[in-house]
Amino acid sequence: MENVNKPSTSIKNWAVDDRPREKLLSKGAAALSNSELLAILLNNGSKNKSAVELAKEILKLGDDNLNELGKLSLKDFRKIKGIGEAKSISIAAALELGRRRQASASLEKPVVRSSREIAEYLQALIKDYSYEVFAVIFLNRANKINHFEIISRGGITGTVADPRVILKRALEEDATSIILCHNHPSGNLKPSLADEELTKKIKEAASYMDIKVIDHIIVSEDGYYSFADEGIL
Repeated sequence: MENVNKPSTSIKNWAVDDRPREKLLSKGAAALSNSELLAILLNNGSKNKSAVELAKEILKLGDDNLNELGKLSLKDFRKIKGIGEAKSISIAAALELGRRRQASASLEKPVVRSSREIAEYLQALIKDYSYEVFAVIFLNRANKINHFEIISRGGITGTVADPRVILKRALEEDATSIILCHNHPSGNLKPSLADEELTKKIKEAASYMDIKVIDHIIVSEDGYYSFADEGIL
């Protein structure tokens, strides 16, 4: 009897799981709900739940908010029974693609023109981290972005960036100027004394290599702080 029931359950699950795919094919991706799109990423359900049901549980982890969902880790996704390593990786990869698309859209032109423009770009890339990260944007002579890179990752209250690593990468990227950046997970945008001292240290070291530090921008989910705009660079 067990051999008969298993295929029956499998067929039932496939029918439910396939519906989002069929809907996407006939009506387009925009017609699908968040749970239906997520179900397609999951590919299949678990023994007791369909992919759509699992997707709804995942969304609840982020309070049915995609922005909040993007802040969760692989470990968070795996708290749901039926979500293993492969499924959690697929979800994380899709969220990262969305994050990068948002960053690209916020900076349509690769030329840096204002602190607000670059802050929006940086917010999309690093605001979701629950711990501090220190990043650098490397620019060429035309003020165009050559490269973005997270240099260091730290704890909830801080991170340390090595000026030698930053300048080494600047030379490798043929950068003539750089923009420093880090996030404040707490939401407080005011720079600390350590932030100001590190900025001065990197600016001084960069000057010996004819590399200009254009700005140091602190970002959070709520906004940004520009050292250049505040006149403390």
